[in-house]
Amino acid sequence: MKPDDDAHRPHGEAQNTDTEACAACGAPPAPAPVQERRRGQIKIEPDTVERDLMKLVLTIVELLRQLMERQALRRFDIGDLSEDQEERIGLTLMLLEDRMAELRERYDLGPEDLNIDLGPLGPLLPR
Repeated sequence: MKPDDDAHRPHGEAQNTDTEACAACGAPPAPAPVQERRRGQIKIEPDTVERDLMKLVLTIVELLRQLMERQALRRFDIGDLSEDQEERIGLTLMLLEDRMAELRERYDLGPEDLNIDLGPLGPLLPR
C-alpha cells in the first residue's frame, strides 16, 4: 500500500496513531488495545486495597514459614537440636500457623489464595 493510501485503510490501521480523527471520514481514532490481565496477576482496586495488601503480606509470611519449617525438619533429622530447642521450634511454628489461619479467615482468604502462579515456573508455594 502506498503512503498516500491512508484514507483507504480500515480504522485503527492508519500510520498516524495520534489522537487525530480519520482523514477520510472524520471518525475518532480507534482506541488503543486493552491488555488483558494475566492469570494470577494481583488486581488492586480502591475497595479491596487492604485485603489485597494483606494477601501479599500473608503470601510472603507463608513462604517464609514453610522455609523455616523445612529447615527445622532438616535440623531435627540430623540431630542438630536439643530436645528443648525442638520443642520451642515446634511450638513456635504451630503458633505461627494458627495465627496465619486466623488472619486468612479475617480477610476471607483460603490457603490457595496465597499461592501465586509464577507462570512457567509454576506456583510459588509447594503445598
